[in-house]
Amino acid sequence: MDEIRTRAHKVILENRSGGTITGIQDVVSFDENQIVLDTDMGLLTIKGKNLHVSRLTLEKGETDIDGSIDSLAYSSNDAYRKSGESLFARLFK
Repeated sequence: MDEIRTRAHKVILENRSGGTITGIQDVVSFDENQIVLDTDMGLLTIKGKNLHVSRLTLEKGETDIDGSIDSLAYSSNDAYRKSGESLFARLFK
């Protein structure tokens, strides 16, 4: 079984127009209206308009996002982790 590293998880939001998130394990999905991240604290769903992932460093578990952010919501990531394949794993098969 893959070992999951635990990192400090922080969400820094700047004027609802962007921010930095740490403690990321994987990017589950993203488009201009929604970004779903697998974090150490669960799945983080970010909803808004014109959303962009401007920087992604999975080795460090960090990302920067831009756009108009409307909501942030956490949910359990157990089902996602059991399914096994990330978005990037499916893209680069």
